[in-house]
Amino acid sequence: MQGRASSRVRDFALYGETTGETDEFGLPVRYNWARDYRGAAAVVYGHTPVVDPDWENNTICLDTGCVFGGRLTALRYPERELVSVPAARVYYEPVKPFPAHAEAPPSAPPREDVLDLSDVTGTRIIKTGLHGDIRVGEGQSAAALEVMSRWAVDPRWLIHLPPTMSPTETSQEPDLLEHPAEAFAYYRHAGIDAVVCEEKHMGSRGIIVLCRDAGVAARRFRVADGSRGIIYTRTGRRFFEDSDLEAAILARLDVAVAAAGLWDELRTDWVCIDTEILPWSAKAEPLIRQQYASVAAASRAGLSGAVAALEQAQARGAGVGVLLDSARSRLDASMRFAEAYRRYTWRVSGLDGLQLAPFHILAAEGEVFSSRDHRWHLETLARLSEADPSLIRSTPHRFVYTTDPESEAAAVAWWHEVTSSGSEGMVVKPLSFIARGRRGVLQPAVKVRGAEYLRIIYGPEYTLPAHLERLRARAVGGKRALALREFALGIESLERFVRHEPLYRVHECAFAVLALESEPIDPRL
Repeated sequence: MQGRASSRVRDFALYGETTGETDEFGLPVRYNWARDYRGAAAVVYGHTPVVDPDWENNTICLDTGCVFGGRLTALRYPERELVSVPAARVYYEPVKPFPAHAEAPPSAPPREDVLDLSDVTGTRIIKTGLHGDIRVGEGQSAAALEVMSRWAVDPRWLIHLPPTMSPTETSQEPDLLEHPAEAFAYYRHAGIDAVVCEEKHMGSRGIIVLCRDAGVAARRFRVADGSRGIIYTRTGRRFFEDSDLEAAILARLDVAVAAAGLWDELRTDWVCIDTEILPWSAKAEPLIRQQYASVAAASRAGLSGAVAALEQAQARGAGVGVLLDSARSRLDASMRFAEAYRRYTWRVSGLDGLQLAPFHILAAEGEVFSSRDHRWHLETLARLSEADPSLIRSTPHRFVYTTDPESEAAAVAWWHEVTSSGSEGMVVKPLSFIARGRRGVLQPAVKVRGAEYLRIIYGPEYTLPAHLERLRARAVGGKRALALREFALGIESLERFVRHEPLYRVHECAFAVLALESEPIDPRL
């Protein structure tokens, strides 16, 4: 056995210690060490017969009582498929007849995986196929545990948490902090010649897990509360407090998925989708009122009074021209600040006014779609928008060749166009979902935000020369290192779930993403 099994578990596994009880077949009941197993290696064992084999914490008992007239069972690995044949006869008569198989009644609740506190506490090293070993410190685990225990959704739904995203390097263009040229240069220098530029929707990130019906949710996710899916935030909290609204969105999305033919095309009965949910105010209205609107109101009131007073002073011949110009400039910045956040707020009543802007199909039964390029993701999701355009918004995009100056220039012109019309900006991604450069895995995406949107992030007056020069000294290295680790953990959690690994193995990756968010990195990046 491998993993963090306790000495007690190892003793029982090696010596077969019993509990002193007997089962319905008259056999001694042995300690179920599988419930405490937390190893990464799959364990296949026998000796104590079971009616039907079932995975438990990455372990499975294949002894289905052939000697008692039951079945002979084999495991096909790594597919994890079970193959059984009936016993030819009863070789040894049990105390009670051994059934050939047992069918669980339809109403029987699924067996639950149980998480243990030790699965997530302390310093942990998580192995990922994409980025090697990732360390999560004890303090980071404690911070994530606080959030998970208070606000997170049922962990059986948490098959993925999305990574943070780094901005481009600071631009040297006059009056701009970010510009697409730096994003193109990043991928070009890494040997990537084809990228996609997607308009960045200004909303709130949401992960949608959708099942065809509640039966699929009970069977595949072991959530038997009658729900058929969930929508949660990038920090694992339920996105909509109104469960009826969430159910209505999932039902509409199900109809769109069916109309687009994706259930059959993907050969699945569940799907996980990465999306932006608009408007921003649908989730962030309290933040907008308390943090942004109050700043805009206070600065507008104070600076309007200052401008009026300075104009009166100037009319009387006072030499306040420099102060007046400064006050007017700051008042204009305040007005622009209010206009910036108001673009992303509008009234929503139930489903009316609400929009989903999906951009990744993350996974379905049997496949994690990281092997499909972004062209496939965008074209496939556009079919959902065609099926329900009032709820589902497609993502405008451009394909760019980083070795073609004309192609880059056209994308830059498009960026200026969308940002001047109120868009947050754009996200530049390599065409392949996972891209590798000379030094390993590259950033899965780099965001390039517009000048006016950045007022929301850096404050109304950030474009004033003194402030802009100070902000040019920002460094994105820490943010990029964090984004890569979280990206690797997100892919790892999906792959583990698709492989039908136990809950604790999937959950530790999602938990680690949230834990890494506690790193002291400038949140404005």
